[in-house]
Amino acid sequence: MTSFPDLDATPVLVVDTDVLERNLTRMARSADARGLHLRPHVKTHKCVEIARRQLAAGARGLTVATVSEAEVFADAGADDLFVAYPLWVDAARGARLRALAARVRLTVGVESTAGVRALTAHAGTGVGVLVEIDSGHHRTGVPPERAGAVAAAARDEDLEVLGVFTFPGHSYGPGVPPVAAAEESVALAAAAASLRAVGIEPAVISGGSSPTVMIETPTEATELRPGVYVFGDAQQLELEAITEQDLALTALATVVSARGDVVVLDAGSKILGADRASWATGYGRILGTPDARIVALSEHHATVQWPGHTSPPALGERVRVVPNHACNAVNLVDELVAVSGDAVVGKWPVAARGCTT
Repeated sequence: MTSFPDLDATPVLVVDTDVLERNLTRMARSADARGLHLRPHVKTHKCVEIARRQLAAGARGLTVATVSEAEVFADAGADDLFVAYPLWVDAARGARLRALAARVRLTVGVESTAGVRALTAHAGTGVGVLVEIDSGHHRTGVPPERAGAVAAAARDEDLEVLGVFTFPGHSYGPGVPPVAAAEESVALAAAAASLRAVGIEPAVISGGSSPTVMIETPTEATELRPGVYVFGDAQQLELEAITEQDLALTALATVVSARGDVVVLDAGSKILGADRASWATGYGRILGTPDARIVALSEHHATVQWPGHTSPPALGERVRVVPNHACNAVNLVDELVAVSGDAVVGKWPVAARGCTT
């Protein structure tokens, strides 16, 4: 396992650019082969350099989670942005949306008639909208059959209604992605029919999550919005959505304590993030040693139970840790170290770090 001798301090988040480019190309080709547009979610990487690579690989635009993320990527030259969130717009946020809409093609999510009225009252009618539907995640979004009512309300407010979107977030569980993909397909079809029933033909039918995006299910979808696919993470690995060869993001860490088959690394929750789903078998994985488990995590320590069939690393050795959730890990650092082979090839700012408004 490479230890990147050019890096003089750990822990640090490392991006394998060769794996990254392979992931970008594979996803772009998959979407194209199915006649779908790709609008990746940049909340995963928050990095202008990676967004530019996604657009160069064929993405038609970018998805963001917040207005502040949209502002960062608009400043970097992106000109087609979708805020995939049911925004509640007040005067201050409305002013920011108007400023954005004056320089990019801007689309936002809506899920209620009250939200639609707040949007037009404070941001005007210069943005497009997609109606969010609930396809099984039960977080936000209206039932598919009610999408038409929200869309009609938006049309009555002179907004451009482009279609519908959903996030099948309930795909995050062992054995669940195929079921979630099928439920998403049914929900999107029902939502599209609901829009047509009120005289609106949806130009955009948008969905997708990293665990489901490669599952080919009969669908009316026109667009996919995966995020984590750029890096992969331990959750995707455990869900068998990817293999270890698809992991582009790791935390380079150093062994600071060792006793028998237990080692402690200097990469704690302040670089890996603290996410651990109820079904996850640890707080992350060790690249190249799939049977190792991070059994405890504190702010600056990761305690690793090493498998008995292989020798654990010694004090001072470096290992590469796969975070459970790449999005949270990236938001904890100011820059990503880009590598190719054993060489550092660049340092990429996490430009949208902390953009939560």
